[in-house]
Amino acid sequence: MIKGEIIVLSAPAGGGKTTLANLLLKEVPKLVKITTCTTRKPRPGEINGIDYFFLSKEEFEQKIKEGACLEYAIIHGNYYGTPKEEVLKEINKGNDVLLVIDVQGMRQIKRNFKDVVTIFLIPPSFEELINRMRKRGDTDEEIRKRLETAKKELKAWREYDYIVINDIIEKAKEDLKRIILANRLKTKRFSPELLGDKILKELMEN
Repeated sequence: MIKGEIIVLSAPAGGGKTTLANLLLKEVPKLVKITTCTTRKPRPGEINGIDYFFLSKEEFEQKIKEGACLEYAIIHGNYYGTPKEEVLKEINKGNDVLLVIDVQGMRQIKRNFKDVVTIFLIPPSFEELINRMRKRGDTDEEIRKRLETAKKELKAWREYDYIVINDIIEKAKEDLKRIILANRLKTKRFSPELLGDKILKELMEN
């Protein structure tokens, strides 16, 4: 079986990555999202085990010691990380794994994996980024901290394979879908074993 690959989707806080990731998961076959871990407190409406695995600082640091995290980072004083075992299991089943992670996490993934597609999502303007943070209920202090982080993250856009502007959500979703589906047509993701025609298969294998 041809293995799946890791798709990294990053954006500054308020960039819309979670909303778009959820839309992609509904529409793109064989695309799965791994529930990540964090030590931050749940926001209203978030469910443990679905939005995140909400862990204590001690629990998270134990996972780090055990090497159970594919990547992890400290953001605004909280740990965030991706369970390694779940990612490898899905890739080996032939699924693409969508990781919604920050720039620090992307860099760790690229150091450790060869087959990774990285996408950076940006808002149409800095003012719109602030508006989106306010709409989701961030406090003034949270917005201030996240804007400082966003200024640093935006400088990393050249490290990504693709960049998508999230102005109109439907267009951004279609752009992301095209990237993911086109990546599956690369020759490294193809095997003559997939062909039903015996002659064509033999010609391509010899």
